[in-house]
Amino acid sequence: MDMSGTTAVVTGAASGLGAAVARRLAQHNAHVLGLDVPHSIDRAGTGVPAGVHLVAADVTSESEVVTALDLVDPIHPIRIAVNCAGVGWAGRIVSKHGPHDLEIFRTVMTVNLLGTFNVMRLAADRMRVLDPLDENGQRGLIVNTASVAAFEGQVGQAAYAASKGGIHAMTITAARDLAQYGIRVNTIAPGTVDTPMLAAMDAGYRAALASSVPFPARLGRPDEFAQLVQMLVEHDYINGETTRMDGAVRMAPR
Repeated sequence: MDMSGTTAVVTGAASGLGAAVARRLAQHNAHVLGLDVPHSIDRAGTGVPAGVHLVAADVTSESEVVTALDLVDPIHPIRIAVNCAGVGWAGRIVSKHGPHDLEIFRTVMTVNLLGTFNVMRLAADRMRVLDPLDENGQRGLIVNTASVAAFEGQVGQAAYAASKGGIHAMTITAARDLAQYGIRVNTIAPGTVDTPMLAAMDAGYRAALASSVPFPARLGRPDEFAQLVQMLVEHDYINGETTRMDGAVRMAPR
C-alpha cells in the first residue's frame, strides 16, 4: 500500500513506539492523527513532528475515539491504524501482601486489549466503505502491538502477558473477519525496546536486559519498530501474522 496522501491513526503517539511510528509515517507523506492521553501530549510539547496532529483521546472510550476519527479530512481517508497505546504494572498473582490487585489487572486488560480492539473496530468501520486501492480490493491495514510477553511472560507479568496474549490471539481472527472488506491485520511483538518506560529503570538492569539478547546484544530502538510498521504497510501479502522483533531473545522466568 502506498501511504502517501492517506491518513494514519496512531495511538500512544506522543511518546515511545507510537511517536516513532507517527514520525516515520509522516516522513512518508501520510497525514497522521495521533491519539494519546492529555498528560502525554503535554509532555511532548513542541517536539511533535510536522505532519502529526496529536489529539487527546482515551482508547477505551468509544465516544472519544469516534470524536477523534471525525477530525479526519474526507479527502485523506483513514487507510492505516496502528495501536501502540498500552500500560503495564508488575504484580504476582499471590505475594506476601496478598492476592493480585483486581483493579490493576482490570486496568491493564482494559487499556491494552479492549483499547486495541476499540480502535481497531472503529477504524475498520471507516475503512470498509472506502474505494479499493488496487485490483485485489485492498482498502486498509491495521497493525497492533503485542509483546514477547505474549509468549514468555515473566514472573509478575500475569496481567500484561494476558493482555498482550489476547492481542496476538485476536490477530488471525481479525484478519479473517476483515478480509471481506480488503483490510489486512497484523501484529508486532517487540522485545526489550529502549522506550521512555525502560529509560526510567536502573542502568544496571538495562545493561542486563541488553546483554540477554542473542544478537544484536542491545536494546531495540523505537525507530526499528516504526521501520517494521512501514514494511507491513508496503508488503501487501502479509496478513494475519504476529511478527517478533526481539533479536532472538526468549525471556527467562525472571
